[in-house]
Amino acid sequence: MITQDGSNPGDGIPTQSDITFLRRTFTLARESRARGKHPFAAVVVGADGRVISEAGNNSLPPDGDPTQHAEVVAAARAARLKSPEELSGATLYSSAEPCCMCAGAIYWCNIGRVVYALSEERLLRLTGDHPENPTLALTCRRVFASGQYPVQVLGPALQDEAAQVHEGFWGR
Repeated sequence: MITQDGSNPGDGIPTQSDITFLRRTFTLARESRARGKHPFAAVVVGADGRVISEAGNNSLPPDGDPTQHAEVVAAARAARLKSPEELSGATLYSSAEPCCMCAGAIYWCNIGRVVYALSEERLLRLTGDHPENPTLALTCRRVFASGQYPVQVLGPALQDEAAQVHEGFWGR
């Protein structure tokens, strides 16, 4: 049952596999940061447990594109490689809660499950009013709840670990 605020009290507890793939997003987020990009990453994993695609963030100006969040890039790559039917059994793992733009891309790519680490609320506390991350107070659950088919969401998970890659980044 989805509540009015878009949350699902039955989201569950992350599996060991979920934790492994979330930690992979942290590694990729650190690599993005080392390349001078925003410290976010996403991985799409098929129902068979194999990685379909992964991406770091490429939205940092002046060379990046503000629509190239890691989740959008990873979802788009996955959609070019797998059918919508196959992606309905896939999971997108993200180092942070997908924003409304990313949630829309995940939905349109027919990815059936999302597991994220850092909540949008916690991310806002880390970034403050930094102009490169103007967060929206709109959870991915609320975006997915507006759709015609369900997207399972699990998160936040491992928030303290996920926050580490952001330490010192937004105050630079």
